[in-house]
Amino acid sequence: METIHRSAAAGYAAQADTYVSGRPDYPPALDGWLRGDLRVGPGRTVLDLGAGTGKFTPRLTETGARVVAVEPVAAMRAQLVQCNPGVEAHPGHAEAIPLADGAVDAVVCAQSFHWFATAAALAEIRRVLRPGGTLGLVWNVRDESVPWVADLTRIVDAYEDDTPRYRTGAWRAAFPAAGFGPLHERRLPHHHEGPAEDVVVGRALSVSFIAALPTDERAAVAAAVRALIAATPELAGRDSVRYPYETVAFHCTAADRPAAA
Repeated sequence: METIHRSAAAGYAAQADTYVSGRPDYPPALDGWLRGDLRVGPGRTVLDLGAGTGKFTPRLTETGARVVAVEPVAAMRAQLVQCNPGVEAHPGHAEAIPLADGAVDAVVCAQSFHWFATAAALAEIRRVLRPGGTLGLVWNVRDESVPWVADLTRIVDAYEDDTPRYRTGAWRAAFPAAGFGPLHERRLPHHHEGPAEDVVVGRALSVSFIAALPTDERAAVAAAVRALIAATPELAGRDSVRYPYETVAFHCTAADRPAAA
């Protein structure tokens, strides 16, 4: 059985640097979600699962919790270690987490759960959680109510194939999940600001199935995105642009394990 979808294995291995520069960070307001809903803080241990290049990891370390990261793609994991010195990082995947039973107080999946939204992965997450621990899922989602963002999505989605994605909603079929309570949801406005080449072109090229394309096809995507920028007044000729997002965050609580017979 494949443990990593081919788009992730090929795309993220090839374009880890682009992922770092092209993806937005997360809004400071998520600190309240982490400390309140997920109860992450000093004296607690949190697992950053499918941690990628560690874009979310600083949000976890800032809480004062002990942070452990698990990421299957070696190139992404190398970026994580470089950008987050001192964080314990392991190879592994959601259906085989290299931690002991009940090792963590919280598991956070930032921009990753749609890759492994299966009953087997949730059972493994439940295994490493202490009773009463929390699972948090968070994504930065493009705000497609903005016309140029919707146009950008159409350029990118032409190459999507069968790649798992948050926007399809297929990940929701994993819930309700055995051993977990109901999902609770928060939504926060967010944006990524910087040069269009980084936050618009780089963002498009960091999408897994775009990053995995042959060089000529990836260049064609970049050219189409640059043409869109040139034709969009709020983007063209600007030193810095504002890419609108919405951050969506979910959490649920692990139920107590039944007493041994």
